[in-house]
Amino acid sequence: MDLGPGLIAELLALGTVAGFLAGLLGIGGGMMMVPVMSFILSHRGVASGPAVKMAIATSMATILFTSLSSVRAHHRLANVRWPIVSALAPGIVAGSLVAGAGAFALLKGQGLALVFSAFIGWNALQMLRDRKPHPARGLPGWRGLAAVGAGIGFVSALLGAGGAFMSVPFMVWCNVPPREAVGTSAALGFPIAVASSAGYVISGWNVPPALPGAFGYLYLPALLVVSLASVMLAPWGARVAQRIDVRHLKRIFAFFLLLLAASMLQRAWSG
Repeated sequence: MDLGPGLIAELLALGTVAGFLAGLLGIGGGMMMVPVMSFILSHRGVASGPAVKMAIATSMATILFTSLSSVRAHHRLANVRWPIVSALAPGIVAGSLVAGAGAFALLKGQGLALVFSAFIGWNALQMLRDRKPHPARGLPGWRGLAAVGAGIGFVSALLGAGGAFMSVPFMVWCNVPPREAVGTSAALGFPIAVASSAGYVISGWNVPPALPGAFGYLYLPALLVVSLASVMLAPWGARVAQRIDVRHLKRIFAFFLLLLAASMLQRAWSG
């Protein structure tokens, strides 16, 4: 398949929106990129099953670049809690590798999608209710953070998401200010993407390319075009996040969590 002007335009638009959301909400854009890229690949002749796996893997690989642009902007605005990043990162890398290299190739994910659509929807509703966390609640110790990181990495690698749908609500629940939770989540997207992408390469090593330019589950032309667009837009989203009211930021994030929950539920329902 040739990388024609129509496909390039679609991927540029996708990367533009994904990059802005990465900066605004600390997400990698996977919640939007996966269904859209699945549609793009299916429309061009890839069977639905491989299209979803390629969309997940390619979406996660773009976070390698988007997260660097996003976290740089958030770091300049002093919104990244680096001690939290260093405590969560080891578990995140381990969980992402296990999911990307093993479970991703083996699981169909229908039951998993049902469980986590309920989990994500519950988190979104809690944020919309704007219930204040207990003032004495703080982050757990390093063992607890390592375990939380492993769970975030494992689920993120299976879903092709940057992890913010779990890490931001967790940090806010532990009384981390929302702007800092978003900025810290942006920094966590990089280790998730590195470990997950390595896992996808391992699990897809012997998978025949579904399209010219595909390498296992990774579709390299989409990775290039989407990454270029998203890297340019991520700093804009970070600047908007700095100016917007915290309550509005939480509501926006909760709205996208609900969209992700609905998407996962629909995917599980359709089998």
